[in-house]
Amino acid sequence: VDRPLSFTLDELKRLPSVSRIHLVECHGNSSWPGGLHGGFRTLQESHGKTSCSLWTGVLLSTLLREAGVKKEGTWIIAEGADSGRHSKCIPMSAAMDDCMVAYGQNGEAVRPEQGYPIRLVVPGVAGVNNVKHLRRLKVVDQFYRFRWGYGGSFENMWNKTLWADNQLPLKSVIIRPSGGQRLSGPGFYEITGLAWSGGGAIRRVEVSTDAGRTWKDAKLHDPVLP
Repeated sequence: VDRPLSFTLDELKRLPSVSRIHLVECHGNSSWPGGLHGGFRTLQESHGKTSCSLWTGVLLSTLLREAGVKKEGTWIIAEGADSGRHSKCIPMSAAMDDCMVAYGQNGEAVRPEQGYPIRLVVPGVAGVNNVKHLRRLKVVDQFYRFRWGYGGSFENMWNKTLWADNQLPLKSVIIRPSGGQRLSGPGFYEITGLAWSGGGAIRRVEVSTDAGRTWKDAKLHDPVLP
């Protein structure tokens, strides 16, 4: 960068801020061997490793532009202040998109277990990239692999570095009725659920009640967010 910078929390809060709703999902959410019918009893067990919050903070692109990123800067290293120094490497394209250095969650300060005083929010990718207790950001010219090495990047057959954590897959789940719940008796019941994707906003959801022989459009409730 042209100008290495250091900010106090108060200085960050004086910069232009944004408040956005983002979903954070664990890399292992709904992906353990066996699936819902192979050992999970409830949706909390199979799909519960996710959350949705209103995050408030400074866009990472704002800080990078203040520092003046040079053209050879193609990756970002985010380092946490926790005892393990949890660090992740993120491509510059993602860092300049909608990444956020967040100091607020749902209208209050980010709590200690969520990364106080500031954490990185990287929308649409595996939660492990959302580095908590953020203390240092470094611009580098190549990918670096750290302790938590799953995901990350790899070289394809054309020797081009690709980022394997660039997007969470499309997912949907019926919340009610579902495993562990008991219906009070015969009759009509509303089917409700969730659909989400690291790739953008959900435009349409279909539901089947006969093992996929026929499908009907579900009603999407606002807000439908990217």
